[in-house]
Amino acid sequence: MTLDWTPVFSPLGLMSAALCILALLAYGLWKRIPGLIWRVSAMLLMLLWLSGPQIAHPLLRPQPQEALLVVDQSPSMSVRDRHNLVERAVNDITAQAGKLTNLHLHRVDVSGGNGNGTQLFQTIEREALNYPNLTGVFLLTDGMNHDTPPQLPSSLKGSQGNLLPLHLLLTAKGEEVDRRLRVLNEPPYVIVGQEAHIRLQVDDLGTSPGQPADIMEHCPDGSSVLLAHSIAGQPVDLTIPITHVGDTMKDVYVTPRSDDVSTRNNSIVLRIHGVRDRLRVLLVSGVPNQAARVWRQLLKADPSVDLVHFTILRSPDTEDDTPISDLALIPFPTHELFEQKIRSFDLIILDGFRNQNILPDAYLANIANYVRKGGGLLVTAGPEMLQDGSLQDTSLRDVLPAHIPSNGMITEAFHPRLTPEGEEHPVTSGLPRTGPWGKEWGSWYRALKPDQSRGTSLLATPHGSPLLLLNHVDQGRVAMMLTDQAWLWSRGEQGGGPQAELLRRLSHWLMKEPDLEENRLDAHINGQTLIVERHLEQHSAPRSADILTPSGTHQSLMLTPQPHRSVLQGALPLSEEDTHNAHIWTIHQDALTAFAASGDPDPVENADLRSTAHILGPLVTASSGGIYWLDGAATPTIRSITDQTALHGPDWMGLPRHQITIAGATRETPLLPSWGILPVILLLLALGWWREGR
Repeated sequence: MTLDWTPVFSPLGLMSAALCILALLAYGLWKRIPGLIWRVSAMLLMLLWLSGPQIAHPLLRPQPQEALLVVDQSPSMSVRDRHNLVERAVNDITAQAGKLTNLHLHRVDVSGGNGNGTQLFQTIEREALNYPNLTGVFLLTDGMNHDTPPQLPSSLKGSQGNLLPLHLLLTAKGEEVDRRLRVLNEPPYVIVGQEAHIRLQVDDLGTSPGQPADIMEHCPDGSSVLLAHSIAGQPVDLTIPITHVGDTMKDVYVTPRSDDVSTRNNSIVLRIHGVRDRLRVLLVSGVPNQAARVWRQLLKADPSVDLVHFTILRSPDTEDDTPISDLALIPFPTHELFEQKIRSFDLIILDGFRNQNILPDAYLANIANYVRKGGGLLVTAGPEMLQDGSLQDTSLRDVLPAHIPSNGMITEAFHPRLTPEGEEHPVTSGLPRTGPWGKEWGSWYRALKPDQSRGTSLLATPHGSPLLLLNHVDQGRVAMMLTDQAWLWSRGEQGGGPQAELLRRLSHWLMKEPDLEENRLDAHINGQTLIVERHLEQHSAPRSADILTPSGTHQSLMLTPQPHRSVLQGALPLSEEDTHNAHIWTIHQDALTAFAASGDPDPVENADLRSTAHILGPLVTASSGGIYWLDGAATPTIRSITDQTALHGPDWMGLPRHQITIAGATRETPLLPSWGILPVILLLLALGWWREGR
């Protein structure tokens, strides 16, 4: 806006008239003429009017402009009716924007979730770079954002450096309240027979703490049991006994408030892993050998194993002239190990054990009874098994899975292979087939060929002679390796083989590791599907499983065979509500039971489910934008604003109008319009005449 002059007469004429007026003023002052001031004022005003003062306004051309419509589609938006509120507002804003000239509205959905929460500003900054004519941003959200910056980014500034308005539309009637239950401390594992100490806390978000709340356990039959009384904002301790190896799961929830926005984060599944306290293994080596070193290194490296190792260096009937006092040996504590403390061991390994008058048959009978009552026994057999009085000729013969004839020695190079049963058994399935050894595992050069065997053969020679036999004996387990050359793999013979993993699995199967059970029932929740798997020792026809839902109702799920696997599998679709709420599903088949829990699919999103303006409100206010609550109210209207003194109102949202100046084009407005100035001149002249007449 500028001041221009368009005089009626030439500048010289106006200057002459001005000099005449000044001369008349001087003469009138000298003569003291009455009314002089009024007449001179009228003449000066007339002279100013004849000079033609005008205000020149530049002509502006509207420019295309863009606005972002950022829609929160994160998991927390599925609470209550938030999606419908947002879609209604989106439709209203889109319809209004279509009626405004030169305004283009761009919708951007922010999915959120995946453990990272809602990242609105990451999306806004990225999209703002694509639209240089951005005029404002509409945020349709519950207000829970997890990348809110301390101040608005530079990408949200206009061409003149002013902040673009952010208008916040929230999916509620006002600030909400959310009660949640969270774990403060939970042990990753607990020794079986001990108690797990867990600390929980109830939080009332959006209101003052101190309200009473009951912590309950949701039982499989749908009933509930009180675990503890608590106060919101204060921690509470729970004690859970751990009675078995594997996961112990508890479905725990807190009673909701009357104004609780959602019960989604009111429940949690406590999952405590029960472990055995230091698995005790007794390793007895008949003679010093490479295999004993391999076993010792493997078991010593396992932090869960407490190894007791004896090597027989001198049999009791050995006769020489060495004085007893000069022998750096200790007597083999047979009575202590195989009579007094045999039940304290989880696994006994007899490696190349010759039994040359070392163990009386009564102690070997104790080992057999130890197996029948639930113990584990591993025998690695070599040439000593062909001698008279070997283990197969003692009380152990009834529990050993193989008998070796006197001519049952194989002395040729061969590559051990998995049997069909070995392809499926947890001890050997999944062992790496390729590696430094190429396509076949490294060779062994000696093995025993049994004439009788029972149990399951996992490894065999190329001619089918078993190399690794597993068998269940009453409550216990027995494994027999019909070769003493597995240690060659650790030396890299022809590339070696997966010796460490094989022996680790074998020893833990003998000690009844739940994950290595060949006959087990597994269940887990993947997305919105409950998957149930039944692992069997051999292929089976389809079977049904009974599923006990968290509500206490029963469903039947058919498990069908899987190709090339002795596994039955079934899948049960779950609702979105089932997967959002942390509850336990119980699955039964035959005498087996499995549990599955969805857990918390997105702990960041579910940590606070309120609709609130507290997080985004300060930035919205700093940008001169407005905050609106959608529930129970109409969608605010959109206005294109030229005067930016206010960019929002109680029911409207403003967008600054983008305009540019048209070069050389102006709109002129007279500063002294004739309809206004002429009456003033006449009034001044009349006042002068009136003053002169007095």
